[in-house]
Amino acid sequence: MTILSRVARIVALPLLAVSPIAHAQTPAPAVKPSTAIIPLPLNPIVPAAQRLCSAKTASGLGYSVLRPGTGAKPTASDIALINYVGYLAATGAVFDQNMQSPLPIDQVIPGFSEALQTMNRTAVVRFCIPAALGYGAREAGSIPANSDLVFQVELLDFKTAAEVQAMNNPPAPAPAEAQPAAPAKP
Repeated sequence: MTILSRVARIVALPLLAVSPIAHAQTPAPAVKPSTAIIPLPLNPIVPAAQRLCSAKTASGLGYSVLRPGTGAKPTASDIALINYVGYLAATGAVFDQNMQSPLPIDQVIPGFSEALQTMNRTAVVRFCIPAALGYGAREAGSIPANSDLVFQVELLDFKTAAEVQAMNNPPAPAPAEAQPAAPAKP
């Protein structure tokens, strides 16, 4: 072994000691099981930027169109099929969420009803509902009194009440008509 190769090995040894390969071989510390109880319901916190709306209607309902939709808009008497998440504007704490939820538009809080009627099918919109268009001065479950609410809503579809009733109660099949008897073969 030449002196040059011995020097190269000696210089390379300290480099190997701090190389990423040497660190990759270090075992990760063991994770111990936790006995902590997760508080239920599991409510994530939505970041502040996703609690704001960029425009307002005359009533004070805030909105931000996240994905425009197409086609017609539902009316107050329709039933909407939606995906949604609802959270408090002040803290971002999620209080409700659901997928493929059918909601009669005239049986929800005023701000939510107004919001749904502004949407086209397939749209995703964030709505900022002031307390006056929400639950007002009354507490509703985990929603404190006088809370401004935020909802992200995807309008999947909507139907009239008559269409939903027809889907739930299909008409009975008509009785079969009597067929003439076939002549006997000799």
